[in-house]
Amino acid sequence: MAWFSLKPPVAEAEQESLGIDKEVLRTVKRIELSLRNTINTVMAGAYNSSFKGNGMEFSEVREYVPGDDVRSIDWNVTARTGTPYVKKYVEERELTMMLVVDASSSAEFGSDKEMKGQVMATISALMSFAAINNNDKVGLLIFTDQVELFIPPAKGRRHALRVVRELLVFKPQGKRTDLQTGLEYLSGILRRRSIVMVISDFQDSGYERALKMLRRRHDVIAVSVVDPREMALPDAGFVELEDPETGETLLVDTSDAKFREAFKKEAQNDLKRLRQLFQRISVDFVRIVTTPDAQETVAPLVDYFRRRSKEVRRGV
Repeated sequence: MAWFSLKPPVAEAEQESLGIDKEVLRTVKRIELSLRNTINTVMAGAYNSSFKGNGMEFSEVREYVPGDDVRSIDWNVTARTGTPYVKKYVEERELTMMLVVDASSSAEFGSDKEMKGQVMATISALMSFAAINNNDKVGLLIFTDQVELFIPPAKGRRHALRVVRELLVFKPQGKRTDLQTGLEYLSGILRRRSIVMVISDFQDSGYERALKMLRRRHDVIAVSVVDPREMALPDAGFVELEDPETGETLLVDTSDAKFREAFKKEAQNDLKRLRQLFQRISVDFVRIVTTPDAQETVAPLVDYFRRRSKEVRRGV
């Protein structure tokens, strides 16, 4: 289905009148404050226990006690001290969270207070702060029909704030969506096994092979962001719809019940196809429906991490 979005109003003069740096800073603070409770409570435990480390690393040696695996004996220390010592290992916890964010023109649509792109930034902020709170690295790739920006993974609050800021102020060159290009680029440069969260409205096709290749080496999570008006149209009479990626317009009669029902059914079919695609290639899928409330918006993602945390603990 070719998606069309309600044409948003243009307010360039209003944007120019704002002190953009101060406005962005206020927006970052607003996002962080709105998510603070979620980050510090639910996500603190659920995120940490949702992912396994990349292996085991040496921690220390201690004296051998009956029942220890003899294969773990450190023979050098044992020979030097004359007392059996064993090596102790801990799980290597440092992880890399890679955010792959869609900045195509279809993300500039929002039927309420928040554009889909703003919601994608909120989701990215949640994951960035959750990652740095666990001393993990976070990186960013912004794509449209080309790779727009790549920020290598790094640690620290300053770096996380940079990631969020870029998502709020970055002006992409491209308008259309090409998931394949972004995913293939990431596969080529991401050497260390990472958690890759792809945040998009997935209004694209032909990316299955690239996603499958990425999935072979990395833990991939697909987060689909959709506006309520992309799921169903209200009875509002004649409405001009515009495809933001191509500029094509279409006048439709939303008072026609059959048209509204066909629109809704096609949206449901698109969701079904998307779920089947991700299930087929073993990619976890989370669907986010935009709302004016940040905590309500990210609730499905928080629920996902709760479920995943329980599954990891059960060894599923």
